[in-house]
Amino acid sequence: MPSFDVVSEVDQVELRNAVDQASKEVGNRFDFKGTDARIDLADKLVTIHADAQFQLDQVYDILVARLGKRNVDVRCLERGELQKVSGNKVKQDVTVRVGVGGDLAKKIVKLIKDSKLKLQAGIQGDAVRVSGAKRDTLQEGIALLRREIKDFPLQFNNFRD
Repeated sequence: MPSFDVVSEVDQVELRNAVDQASKEVGNRFDFKGTDARIDLADKLVTIHADAQFQLDQVYDILVARLGKRNVDVRCLERGELQKVSGNKVKQDVTVRVGVGGDLAKKIVKLIKDSKLKLQAGIQGDAVRVSGAKRDTLQEGIALLRREIKDFPLQFNNFRD
């Protein structure tokens, strides 16, 4: 029976390269000289440090530009709360969302079932497996998901006949 998996993945190598490039640019820029502006990456958590919220927003914009040039979808980023550190220094955690989480997986399954396409969808860990009798129906399902879910980057892999 033909099937495919709906997943959300981020290329870790490209993410690290983009963070390194953004960090280097922040270190070289004249308007950040003598400030505590920097970017740290730990697994799937990017931490941005700055002296003020304005600088923090500038550093975030640099990071987003670098991610875009490296073909990393910026919709996978989720900005956390702005935290005051010491004095006027601030930091913000940016989570890199990987995997199709519970709420999104349920939304995908509901979309497939409500579409009246002859497809079955099931949640399997961080992915959703969609199967059906015909390849064309599966392609219609992919088109439906691309059309309906715009706020989260989805990839479709393991397309099998």
